[in-house]
Amino acid sequence: MTDYNRNIVQNTESEATRTLIRGATVLSMDNDVGNLVSADILIEGSTIIQINENIEADDANIIDASGMIAMPGMVDSHRHSWEGQMRRLNSHAETLEDYSHATHFSFAKYYRPSDMYIGNLMTVLSCIDAGITTVIDNSHNSRTGAHSDAAIEALLDSGIRSIHATGAPVSGEWDTAHWPGNIERLQEKYFKDGENSLISLAIMAQLEPELWAEARRLNVPIITEFFGGEMADELEGLHQKGLLGPDNIFNHCTALPDSGWEILREAGVRVNVCPRSDAHYGIEDGVFAMQAALRHGISPGLSVDNETSYSGDMFMEMKVAFYSQRATGMQHKNCCGSEQHPLTLQSNSLLKAATIDGAVCAGLQDKIGSLTPGKQADIVLINAEDMNLYPSGNAFSTVVHAADRSNIDTVMIGGRIVKRGGKVLGVDNVRLRAAIDESREHLFAAAGYVPDIFAEAFLPLESAQ
Repeated sequence: MTDYNRNIVQNTESEATRTLIRGATVLSMDNDVGNLVSADILIEGSTIIQINENIEADDANIIDASGMIAMPGMVDSHRHSWEGQMRRLNSHAETLEDYSHATHFSFAKYYRPSDMYIGNLMTVLSCIDAGITTVIDNSHNSRTGAHSDAAIEALLDSGIRSIHATGAPVSGEWDTAHWPGNIERLQEKYFKDGENSLISLAIMAQLEPELWAEARRLNVPIITEFFGGEMADELEGLHQKGLLGPDNIFNHCTALPDSGWEILREAGVRVNVCPRSDAHYGIEDGVFAMQAALRHGISPGLSVDNETSYSGDMFMEMKVAFYSQRATGMQHKNCCGSEQHPLTLQSNSLLKAATIDGAVCAGLQDKIGSLTPGKQADIVLINAEDMNLYPSGNAFSTVVHAADRSNIDTVMIGGRIVKRGGKVLGVDNVRLRAAIDESREHLFAAAGYVPDIFAEAFLPLESAQ
């Protein structure tokens, strides 16, 4: 029996047998399909069947997408979804330690399963609202089996596609007996025989070969918060022992020397980068690692990381990546000449990072990340006739440089419509807000925190010192 309400989301929109999206400008992110000024997308069940002009399908449910841009659902390659209650409590943070004090060393210790549930649910419903159809949920506050269950059940209830990476807490008391045995229990309970096809399991672990061995025994990916300047020296030994591989997913990868990138490429390690997080918290050199990754033949996914300091949408992540990269390139050119001149990130390459490259990071590139016949129908429709977007002089630039979540008319995940007419479907917003408010009140009281919405900084609690 749970202590949280699982009736906040009612999945009222049934999966249509056949759906035809008609007359959209298509950004397929598939070189074979290409980009189409006006085309139709035919979906049968959960799968894209055909993309072409003037498709005839009289028996299909028609979505009029004239004036809209159709694109793949975006992939957030790294999000701590359990922190959904703590949005913008820590906007003035300057260091990673500031972030940790405002999360792990304060409120995280007092999370109940119900707090895990509502934190995860709030985060991923907001992802859907923002056109993020897949998220890698980095759940490093799994204090008990019940906490892990609650986090997974929130993902299930939301209807998002996700990878749940269960991870040990950073501080406070927790049930050490359930770790790492909890991974096998979760696999048996939620993922046996291919059940819950939208969600799969992973583990969060640092450079810990024993935990990696357990993950590999269970055939689940291994996700690591990897800071290259601090941890690069350990890569060579791990690589020589054959302990690095395509089942490793490394977040951040800041300040990693060329030798480290060469090891990641040779081992096939998957990578995501964090344009806002790395700069906001001054992680190592504060520069997100896309330039170095691309230079070594790795196309990383993009990730939001967390919402404790900023917004949770991929549109802003792409904008920050674009302008940060431009600024870094100009600085490099002016001070260092033309040797290893940074690549210029164009709008299409950033949308690629937010879609197909994110799918590669998640290991789901055969299912999602592009609008390709045979792949899952994870699709976003952006209304390019909205006041802030019209006229659309360039479809890629409209999405990357001008669009925001308010421009998303429709979101489809696995052929099921989860947002339509600009509204996420089936959500009881009154219950959702009440559950968030109750959770925040509990956490603030337990941690002895008095909220101040005008505070210039989060003041570390005594327990965090």
